[in-house]
Amino acid sequence: MTTAPAWTLRPATAADLEPLVELRARAMRPDLERLGRYDEHRVRQRMRDAYRPEHTRVVELAGPPSPAPAGCLALAPDERPGTLLLEHFYLDPALHGRGLGTAVLRRALARADAEGLAVRLNVLRGSPARRLYERHGFALEAEDQVDIYLHRTARTTRKAFT
Repeated sequence: MTTAPAWTLRPATAADLEPLVELRARAMRPDLERLGRYDEHRVRQRMRDAYRPEHTRVVELAGPPSPAPAGCLALAPDERPGTLLLEHFYLDPALHGRGLGTAVLRRALARADAEGLAVRLNVLRGSPARRLYERHGFALEAEDQVDIYLHRTARTTRKAFT
């Protein structure tokens, strides 16, 4: 794996919706096509229907502003007490395999760990993203014909400074 490019996370806004909708469509297309479930309208509408900017962060690469976000991630309270739901974690496919997903996921999990919260998510069956999640402590919770549901318990963290 190569070194991740320099990046930052910023809070999402309502204006980010359509660029993130397009990012989702590009990122999910290969897996959805493999499963025979790609629908150009539906892949976009599902993001529009579920978008909650108050829980979403936009990944931006360092350097001159890019016309499109490098990625996004939402980490929201789950219906299960003591748990966060990780959803809408997408990176521009051109950035895959460079360590950026690992770096962004580590930061999100560090936040959950600092709060003593478990994290759950779902990933499409056969998606290479599942390996990323399993490397970070996620374990199988359930599965169906399309989705794999994963769960990670909170990790105890040690504070470096008090």
